[in-house]
Amino acid sequence: MTLKELRELLDLLIERGIHEFEMERGNLKIRVKRDADPRPPAAGTPPEPVVVVTHGIEASGTPPPAPRPAAPAPVLEAGREEAAKEVFIVKSPMVGTLYRAPNPNAPPFVNVGDVVEIEQVLCIVEAMKLMNEIESEVAGEIVRIYVENGQPVEYGQSLFAIKPSRKK
Repeated sequence: MTLKELRELLDLLIERGIHEFEMERGNLKIRVKRDADPRPPAAGTPPEPVVVVTHGIEASGTPPPAPRPAAPAPVLEAGREEAAKEVFIVKSPMVGTLYRAPNPNAPPFVNVGDVVEIEQVLCIVEAMKLMNEIESEVAGEIVRIYVENGQPVEYGQSLFAIKPSRKK
C-alpha cells in the first residue's frame, strides 16, 4: 500500500464517519481507530485517526525489538510568518521517526532554499520498520524545516514549509 493510498483511505474513513477499520493484505495489517467522542473537535478540524500498520514476523523468526523510548519532538505549527508568505505546510501522515537522508552517510534530501518539484522525496518517516517516503505535493522553495533528523514525529505534525512557485 502506498502512502497516497493510505492518505485516501484515511480521508474516506473520516468523510464517512467510520470510527474503526481493519484490513489485512498478505502480511500487511492496517487498523484505524478514531475517538468516538461526539463533541466537535477544536478549531473545526476532523478527529485524528490512530493508524497501526504491522507486518508479519521478520525472516529470522523473531519479532522486531521494542522501540527505544525517545522524548517526543515539539510539535511546531505554521506561524504568522509562514501564513504571510502563503506557504504550503507538509505534514506528517503518520507517527514515526523522521530521516532527512536515505542513509546516515548521504546528504539530506532537501535543505532550506532548495527548489523542489511535485512528488520529489523530502524525507523518510520510519513507522513499524517500514520506510515511508514523504513527497512534496507542490513545486516551490523549501523555506523552513520543522523537524531535525532522527526525531520522532506525530500524525499531522508540520515537517516542511514550501513557498509554492508561481507558474505563468
